[in-house]
Amino acid sequence: MPPYIFGPTEQPTFEGGPYSPAHHPVRRYAYLIVALVVGIAAQLGNALITVNLLNIAGSMGVTLSDATWLSSMFVAANASANLLLIRGRIRFGIPLITHTLLLVYAGATVVQLTMPGFHTALLVRVASGAVATALSTITVYCMLQVVPPRARPLALLIAISISQLAVPIARLFPVTMLTIGEWQGLHLVELGITLTVIAALAAVPLPPSIRGPGFEPLDFLTFALVFPGMVLLCGSLGAGRYLWWTDTPWIGWALAGSLVLFTLAFLVEHHRSRPLLLTRWIGSADMLRFAAVALLVRFALAEQTYGAVGLLASGGLNNDQMHTLFLIVLAAMVCGILVACLTLRPNGIPYQVMAAALIIALGAWFDTYSTNLTRPQQLYVSQALLGFGACLFVGPAVLFGFARVLQLGQNYLISFLVLFAVSQNVGGLLGSAVLGSYQVMRTRAHAQALSEHLVASDPQVAARLAQQGGAGLYAAVQREAAILAFNDVFQLVAMIALMTALYVGFLIVRNRIQAKRAAAGE
Repeated sequence: MPPYIFGPTEQPTFEGGPYSPAHHPVRRYAYLIVALVVGIAAQLGNALITVNLLNIAGSMGVTLSDATWLSSMFVAANASANLLLIRGRIRFGIPLITHTLLLVYAGATVVQLTMPGFHTALLVRVASGAVATALSTITVYCMLQVVPPRARPLALLIAISISQLAVPIARLFPVTMLTIGEWQGLHLVELGITLTVIAALAAVPLPPSIRGPGFEPLDFLTFALVFPGMVLLCGSLGAGRYLWWTDTPWIGWALAGSLVLFTLAFLVEHHRSRPLLLTRWIGSADMLRFAAVALLVRFALAEQTYGAVGLLASGGLNNDQMHTLFLIVLAAMVCGILVACLTLRPNGIPYQVMAAALIIALGAWFDTYSTNLTRPQQLYVSQALLGFGACLFVGPAVLFGFARVLQLGQNYLISFLVLFAVSQNVGGLLGSAVLGSYQVMRTRAHAQALSEHLVASDPQVAARLAQQGGAGLYAAVQREAAILAFNDVFQLVAMIALMTALYVGFLIVRNRIQAKRAAAGE
């Protein structure tokens, strides 16, 4: 048979991407299933680590501040990997790059199972971060095979949103299953996920892709500067609130070192003829506004991963007691994806982002009335709103950036993906770091204020002292202070999300005024 000739509508959107021929309906459904599996698997391994970090630290014999490096190494690798992966796919093709990374990840997990330890766990997290970047792209490519060309924006929106489902799914895993053999159960789950993805991609491979010239020597220099810079930055953000920023000298040195490395990488890229990062475009007003809004929304979403879960954990609850809550969050996220698809319009993305920020603000405001009696049932509505808002935001935000990239060309893709990955991954770490630090400071302030009202002559205080002693009373004060501090965190998140919505609204009005003036001038 003569080779199949791909038509104009079946061409890849970008160099290195696969063709998109008209598939049989059964094969389309197969690509849809693979996209769902791969999209969730991209972030599920790291989500399982993150939601069980406190217990994992104990099993490894390390402090919680040390254990934060597990998440930090994942984020650093995930935020940096696109610097090389995009050109790697162009040079070597999608299957070779993806399967190589998956096999490295599986091999590292096997090493962790046979020789468990903290340092091998760090290597697994680096491999996981790089694989997550590759799998997120594969999810997009698989979804593009499912739909006709006119529906590609919807496919991209859904593909980007799928990975958001990983965190609530991770909280549904029974803790007893993961803790088998000193948390070896968790690593077995990771290995099983990896092997499932390898099998799925082998069973339903993507069509061929266009290959071309790939790397330049300076690409590796840029990566060699950016990746360690990300490691230092993410490690500092992860550990800062536990060791405290001003009490630990290495945190300051690490932040300074990351700034030096990023500056050197900027200078290298700024003066290249064929750069990985288009520094002038990234520094343009439009892209800085885009990055600021994406960062602020991601910052606000830390309310769910840190604030609400931290509040419930302070009351002695674990993941097994939050299953219903996160089933509701999962359902709300799916609804958010559906609403984002139904309301998608060429000029309507800013309105979707503004609506998402307002919904997040409302959910955070609902949580500001929490008490020591607050349980998951009281958080169903607020956390559902946050999950809904997250998925209403992330897909349209990526589409907005991709629309700009399509207008400008292939060379802008790496810059956009790195910018968005940093705003979301590092933004999530930054959000938890700032909110956690703010909660610590507010806890101290509330504890001091509560202590000032405790006098031995008060009959209630005297009765508590008689029943529990000084240590018991101190613990009760700290517990109440922590709850009040979490309420302050929720207020801060609500304010940030509201201000973000107002800023997006201002940009919408300003752009409409500018468009009318331009039309009148013509």
